[in-house]
Amino acid sequence: MTRWEELGLEWQQSGRPDAPAIVLSNALGCTWEMWDPQIDALNASYRVLRYNQRGHGGSPTPPGPYTLAELGGDVLALLDHVGVERAAFLGSSLGGMIGLWLAAHAPDRVDRLVACCTSAWLDQERAELARAAAAREHGTNELVSPTIERWFTPYFREHHAAETAVYAAMIASTDDEAYALCSEVIGHVDLRADLPSITAPALVVAGADDPATPPDHAAAIAAGIGDNARLEVLPHAAHLANVEQAAEFTALL
Repeated sequence: MTRWEELGLEWQQSGRPDAPAIVLSNALGCTWEMWDPQIDALNASYRVLRYNQRGHGGSPTPPGPYTLAELGGDVLALLDHVGVERAAFLGSSLGGMIGLWLAAHAPDRVDRLVACCTSAWLDQERAELARAAAAREHGTNELVSPTIERWFTPYFREHHAAETAVYAAMIASTDDEAYALCSEVIGHVDLRADLPSITAPALVVAGADDPATPPDHAAAIAAGIGDNARLEVLPHAAHLANVEQAAEFTALL
């Protein structure tokens, strides 16, 4: 039994089996369905590997605490399980942090990197620990409203109510303890010293109206990586920029 099989995390693959691989890593509170706006375009050119973070979707919640290195190790276990030596990596928020860690600590496994609406250092440990405590005490259902307000602009929430409701359901369905454990990981992340060691070509994307990881966080990532990084800021987009400005984001990919 491979380590991936022992973990039992939910995964799927699509696209072209003979093409280069790309791994998609979701944000905290999202399932792999957050990448549905990009999946058709990616399927045309890649072997696409999607997985659900611990406690998200159909993935179990292993005992904690978790570290970013462990969550990065989950991706390496998936690559080993499917026999992929190197892959492109696309991650949002927590998934983007995982991508940065992988590109710095397992550079031989990361061909290209897209880090979306994420941060190398949030400097909000107290807030993240409070969010973890709230998830444990009240459950993820109580976190839906404030999270949706960070994820989407008021315009999107008003004019795409049905789509917004789908993402609200994702948050509520996330395991309470897994949400708390992953929030604690986010609170402790500090990848600033790792950024200069990233050699994979990197696309760093921010939403201009993202209150969770504002564009200056993306700019700091791109500056830390250096010449290998390209920074793009999508207008009229909050934290889930790949959803709110799907066509523009897909074009960047």
